[in-house]
Amino acid sequence: MLAEIPAGTSADVDRAVESAREAFEGWDAGPGERQSLLHEIADRIEAEREVFAKLETLDNGKPIREAQGDVAAAVDHFRYFAAATRHHEGITLPPDGTRSVRTVHEPFGVVGAITPWNFPLLITSWKLAPALAAGNAVVHKPAEQTPLTALKLADEIREVVPDGLVSVVPGYGTEAGEPLTKHDDVDKIAFTGSTPVGKQVMRNAADDVTDVTLELGGKNPVVVFPDADVRSAVRSAFLAIFYNKGETCSAGSRMFVHEDVYEEFTEALVETARDTEPGDPLLSETSFGPKVSKEQVDRTMAYVESARESGGRFRAGGNRVEEEPYADGCFVEPTVVEGLDHDSDPVQEEIFGPVLELFEWSDYDAMVERANDVDYGLTAGVMTEDLGRANDCARDLEAGTVWVNQYQDFPAGMPFGGYKQSGIGRETAFETVEEYTRTKAIDVSLR
Repeated sequence: MLAEIPAGTSADVDRAVESAREAFEGWDAGPGERQSLLHEIADRIEAEREVFAKLETLDNGKPIREAQGDVAAAVDHFRYFAAATRHHEGITLPPDGTRSVRTVHEPFGVVGAITPWNFPLLITSWKLAPALAAGNAVVHKPAEQTPLTALKLADEIREVVPDGLVSVVPGYGTEAGEPLTKHDDVDKIAFTGSTPVGKQVMRNAADDVTDVTLELGGKNPVVVFPDADVRSAVRSAFLAIFYNKGETCSAGSRMFVHEDVYEEFTEALVETARDTEPGDPLLSETSFGPKVSKEQVDRTMAYVESARESGGRFRAGGNRVEEEPYADGCFVEPTVVEGLDHDSDPVQEEIFGPVLELFEWSDYDAMVERANDVDYGLTAGVMTEDLGRANDCARDLEAGTVWVNQYQDFPAGMPFGGYKQSGIGRETAFETVEEYTRTKAIDVSLR
């Protein structure tokens, strides 16, 4: 056992929301003060970056070098939104001699933030930084599987934020998350997680017409054109699906490869997958760690068995890791499967594991239609040396983010969010600050 954490209840949520409301009403901080606060939070994380990274790896199972990257990115997002506080402005309409119209952006008040277990600290920064930049108070419910970095962060910043302005309520979804989404004194809900749970969050918020930002699931296509640099495309494809053990909503889990390069590409990718060995995630040389829990192993393997029963041909993986000393751990082999019907459940549904599904194509229009033929629209990838073709394909794909000749890149300032059932709103960008404010128009008569 790593740690025991108290499980919050609806009573704890009530106390946190009450404290947040009181703190918000007493916090009349201008842009400069909010900017300084966010920089101080960034400094605190950076000073303890090795501790945060180790906690993240122990909590989640991701390789330590990936956790170190997550911590650095969290620091960068706090600094990005610190700068954004100085530039979040309203507009003034051209005067017509009869009236003066201007707009101001005002904070919602109390934000309920619910974060997932796959990027615990990083996605916390995606919500906490813009919410504070806009002037809100925050009640944070981290995933019950991975609360350690959220609690560490709260401990680090307790001396720099007003009492009650940021609260963490660890606990289970039904006992802590659901009361937060239903609370009549919460003004805004920011949720990252699965699409089914996101739909329930919307239902809960609807009773009080509470504003929501939702970053949900993905079943993301990656398109490989015949002119792609195969070696580079394989590297990007590997990162697309096997980064963070496939436990990312942006995972490029459906690979559409042109017939001219299908065998060359597939053989190179399969070789790379087979050569990828599991390891101790606390070692810097490890590139592939365990999944977050036995429950997630079982869920992934259920989809693998479904793919097997549906006639899938496994070119790599398809099993739990059985070699010692990892046989009793939560390891699933990097898996590459072809020959599946695109309408089958393993193709249509988010597996959230290291499972890549291959499809060969020759007709562009038919391929794009198939690539878009899922309920999701979070991310996509395009691999080609022709940037004109890349731009056309990016426009044809129904996704909120399209990477070209790369994958899994999340610079602060680039909007992130989905089309269709992959969510509502955008995170990680300047426009995100507006997601945490309400626009007020002030119309003054000049006569």
